[in-house]
Amino acid sequence: MTTTRENGSLYTHIDNNIAIVEFGHPASNSFPSELLRRLANEFDTLSNNDDVAIVVLKSEGDRAFCAGASFDELVAIDTLEEGKQFFAGFANVINAMRCCSKLIVGRVQGKTVGGGVGLAAACDYVLATEHASIKLSEFTIGIGPFVIAPAVERKIGVSGLAELTLDATSWKNAYWAKEKGLYARVFESIGDLDKELAIFTEKLASYNTEALSEMKKVLWKDTEHWQELLAERAEISGKLVLSDATKKALARFKK
Repeated sequence: MTTTRENGSLYTHIDNNIAIVEFGHPASNSFPSELLRRLANEFDTLSNNDDVAIVVLKSEGDRAFCAGASFDELVAIDTLEEGKQFFAGFANVINAMRCCSKLIVGRVQGKTVGGGVGLAAACDYVLATEHASIKLSEFTIGIGPFVIAPAVERKIGVSGLAELTLDATSWKNAYWAKEKGLYARVFESIGDLDKELAIFTEKLASYNTEALSEMKKVLWKDTEHWQELLAERAEISGKLVLSDATKKALARFKK
């Protein structure tokens, strides 16, 4: 069942030391700013929860994993400050995932675009279905994936980031994403994905939590500057979204 709430939904269920964080939005699981704020806060909360060993990030439904940031909010941006705040939404979530003391396992069951690719890249380990194609389409509306680029590049390298970004109208399939390192494993169906997810996370949660936490630090070594870096990137996007070229491109998409 998918949510019909305008600002989306976010639920966390904790069982056997595994926290399952599920987000949803009627527009293909896209993110309005309020939902991004809630998700960032949730990662901060779980980071300090001694009853949680592992976090699973998933979305509602069986089609789209995440369609990125809210298009309605994007077209409504009128000032540089509004632009910076809008693009800081995914920056704050990525930094919350990076700083979370728990390892985060992503469950990507369907297509993901833009900021959604950033979310997948910010997970420590991702299981996906073969329907989980990815696309960075930001160039088509006059901006670029500047905020999420560090997370994506960290997983698939500069060449992979360039291939995704410059070929902005093409989908890359799940096996491409696996080959590049974004996904760890790809399954034929959601049923197969969820069976393996349950087995894998149960094993992880049984390990020494201190060892898991220390491994998290190792995986994110040399990213301490991201707090400032992603804020700078949000400002770049905030400026671009006010440009004439972007306004015209957004108007075409809106029609």
